[in-house]
Amino acid sequence: MERFFKLKENGTTVRTEIMAGLTTFMAMAYILSVNPGTLTAFGRIDMGWYSVFLATALAAGIFTIAMGLFINFPVALAPGMGLNAYFASVVLSSATTDHPFTWQMGLTAVFISGLIFILLTITRIRQILLDAIPDSLKHAITVGIGLFIAIIGLKNSGLMTVGVEAGNAIPANTFTDVLYFETVFHLGSLENTNVQLAIIGLLLIGILMVLRVKGAILFGILGTTVIGMLMGAVDFSTLSNPSTPWVPDFTKLNLLEFDWKGIMHTGIISAVATFTFVELFDTFGTLVGTAERAGIMDDPEEGKRRVGKAMLVDAAAVAGGAMLGTSTTTAYVESAAGVAEGGRTGLTAVTTGVCFLLALFLAPVAALIPGSATAAALIIVGVLMAQSVRQIDFNDMVIAIPSFLTLAIMPFTYNIANGISFGIVTYVILAFVANLAGKKKYDIHWMMWLLAVLVVLRYLMIGSQG
Repeated sequence: MERFFKLKENGTTVRTEIMAGLTTFMAMAYILSVNPGTLTAFGRIDMGWYSVFLATALAAGIFTIAMGLFINFPVALAPGMGLNAYFASVVLSSATTDHPFTWQMGLTAVFISGLIFILLTITRIRQILLDAIPDSLKHAITVGIGLFIAIIGLKNSGLMTVGVEAGNAIPANTFTDVLYFETVFHLGSLENTNVQLAIIGLLLIGILMVLRVKGAILFGILGTTVIGMLMGAVDFSTLSNPSTPWVPDFTKLNLLEFDWKGIMHTGIISAVATFTFVELFDTFGTLVGTAERAGIMDDPEEGKRRVGKAMLVDAAAVAGGAMLGTSTTTAYVESAAGVAEGGRTGLTAVTTGVCFLLALFLAPVAALIPGSATAAALIIVGVLMAQSVRQIDFNDMVIAIPSFLTLAIMPFTYNIANGISFGIVTYVILAFVANLAGKKKYDIHWMMWLLAVLVVLRYLMIGSQG
C-alpha cells in the first residue's frame, strides 16, 4: 500500500488517508438521498427512487475508487448537483407535450455527452475549450446553477409556490403577459408542516456550517429527519418496504436504459450540449482546485499531467453513470474536505468509494428522509455555489452584462442551456464592439466565435423551446 500510493513521498500515512476519505464521504453522503429525490422529481418521474439510489451509490463508489487506483488522486466523484436538476426539469417540462422527452432519452443524452468528453479529453480539445471561455463566464455559470438548484429546493419544500394563473386562468402550454404588479411566485403557507420542516432544516444546516462541523449538510439532513419524526412527517414504512430492501437488489437497476429511437428528438441536442458544457467547466475547476490544495500543482508539469489523466476518468464516469441509470457523474468539490484533513493520495478516494459501496445496504434509511430535508440541502448547496459571484468584475460592463445574463437567465427561464447561450453570444458581441472602439483589448478566442455561431443557429433552427 505504501509503494502503490506513494504515501511517504506525499508526506502522509495510511491513517491520515483513511480519515480523510471518511471526511470526504461525510461531506458528500447527502447525494445518496438528494439525487434519487431530484431525478424522480419526488415521484413525478417514473425512474424509481430505489433504482436511482442504486445507481448513485454504485457510480460514486466505482468511479471514485477508479480515480484513486488509476490516477492516485484524492478526488471523489458522484452524480452532480445542478445537472440532475436540469435532467428532471427537461423531462417534466415536456411531459404533457406531443413529443415528450423521456428519462430514457435523458440518460441517452448523458451517455452521448460522456462519449464526447472521452473524445475531447483524448484529443486535448477539452483543454482548448477551457482556455477559450472567459473566467467570468465560468464563475457566472456556477452561480447560475446555484440559483437554479435553490429554486428547485424552494419549490420542493413549499417555501415558494408557483401560481398557474395571474388574474385569469392560463391555458396549458401557452404564454401570457403578466402585469408589472402581478407575479406567479408566492411565499408558501408557513402553517404547512413540510414548509416548517424545511425552515428548520435550513436553520439546522446553517448553524452546523457556521460552527464548521464537518459533514454539516449530511448531519443537518439527518437532524431534520429526526425532528420530522417528532412532527409526524416521516414515513416509517420504508424500513420494511420490499421496494427499498436492506440487501441490494441489482435487478431494480436501470441498466442501459437508453432510447436510441428518440435520438432525433429536438430536445436531445440541447440536452447533450448542456450536459457537456456545464460538466466541462465544473470538472476543471474542481480538479485543479483540489490538486492545488493537495500540493499536486507544486510541480506544474506533473500536476497538469495528473489532472489530464483525472479528466479521462471523469469522462468515463459520465458515460458509466448513464449506463447505471443516473445523470452526469462528476468530480465533487466536497473532496476538498478530505484534502483539508490531510488527504494527498488515491487512498483517500478509495476509502470514500468503499463507503459509497457499503451505503448500498442503507437504502431503507435513506428513503426515510423527508423531501423537506433534502430540499433544505438543495438551498444550502445553492448558497455554496453562489460564492463564485465574488470572482466576477461587475465594474467592467463587457464582463458584467454577459455574466449577469448567464446567472439570471438560468433560474428565471428554468434552463441552464439558455443562460450559457446568452452569456456566450453577448460576451462575443460586446467584446468585439469594445475592441473596435479601442477602449480596452478583450480576448475573444476563435472557439468563442464558433460557439456563438452554433448558439445562434441552435435557436434559429430549433427554437427557444427545443
